[in-house]
Amino acid sequence: MIYVAAQYGATGAGNPFAVLTAVVAPAILTNACSVLALGTSNRLARVVDRTRVVARELAAIEPGDANRNLQGHFQGDYDSWAAQLAGLQVRTQLLVKALRVIYGSLGLFATAALVSVLGSIVTYYGQRVLFQLTAGLALLAGAVAVVGLALGCALMVQETRLAVRNLAEEAKMHGRVGK
Repeated sequence: MIYVAAQYGATGAGNPFAVLTAVVAPAILTNACSVLALGTSNRLARVVDRTRVVARELAAIEPGDANRNLQGHFQGDYDSWAAQLAGLQVRTQLLVKALRVIYGSLGLFATAALVSVLGSIVTYYGQRVLFQLTAGLALLAGAVAVVGLALGCALMVQETRLAVRNLAEEAKMHGRVGK
């Protein structure tokens, strides 16, 4: 037991703040992941709502010149609405992928926090091998979670670019209606 205390004395065995330090980082990242997941879910809901509107508009018009007689519709509107729908479908796929990755990261951050607590407990009882195993598992879970979080953010950036592109297309359509 004296060997273990000397071995882990530098890492904070017996120091309650060492346990907090090991648990706080994954806990804060878990919270950040939760907020990102909430924001991503809200964006997905908005895309679904917009997809319904675009599909309704697309169903009301026909391809070609027949739209000239419909109030508020011009030639080429069908193609514009169809392009928006295609963009919305891609955005939906990106958001669903991002949510999967973010939720995976969320679970891994929670796992890293729990394993860190278990590691501090086995350190208290002098279980060196179990401590090394839990430290490795916590580090691995945290590292994979950080990579997943970065991937989820990259997917969100891609989706945002598509959203801006769709807004530009919609602005063009509204510009034609105002003329």
